[in-house]
Amino acid sequence: MEYEEFEKAVDMFGILTRVSKKDLKNKYLKLSKKFHPDMPEGSDEKFKELKKNYDLLCAYMDSYYFSFEKDEFKQQFPSFTNYKNWNK
Repeated sequence: MEYEEFEKAVDMFGILTRVSKKDLKNKYLKLSKKFHPDMPEGSDEKFKELKKNYDLLCAYMDSYYFSFEKDEFKQQFPSFTNYKNWNK
């Protein structure tokens, strides 16, 4: 995977910072309706490009290495940082 391909895929999906796999799938479904060859804005070429970019982003997300550091956890889940206080 080249960074330029990755950047193009991110731009196509309008990803600004972070996105979950569920959100990516929802964006894909919405865009696939828009770019479907039977739709006014759609074309076979654009539809295939969308699928290729979706597969590329999914592959990137599936092969991402996660950090299990406390700071990374706090950044990902700020509302869970005081979970010990819930039982009090």
